[in-house]
Amino acid sequence: MTTAAPLTNNTQLSVNVTTKSQEQNLYQSSGAIVAAIVVGVIIIFTVVLLILKTYNRRMRVRRELEPKASKLAVPPPLGHNSHGLAQQPTVTFIPVDIHMHSR
Repeated sequence: MTTAAPLTNNTQLSVNVTTKSQEQNLYQSSGAIVAAIVVGVIIIFTVVLLILKTYNRRMRVRRELEPKASKLAVPPPLGHNSHGLAQQPTVTFIPVDIHMHSR
């Protein structure tokens, strides 16, 4: 009977060690998965930023190389009073002094 007790203790000990090593492996693998996801997200953000940077640079170069659109390219309004030059209506604002008292 004395030999049976150490055998069960050794069996329980080996099962306990196996459970701890499995838990440790799970924690380590979950940590590795989280680290891989974080690295992947950082890489994706970096690639998106680089693509936007090159797109912005190309569009800026394209805008700089485009000929400027002049105001004469807009067709003049058709009407009885058009002379070929489009006149913009002007509004003149004359400020009134509201603190002025009549004496």
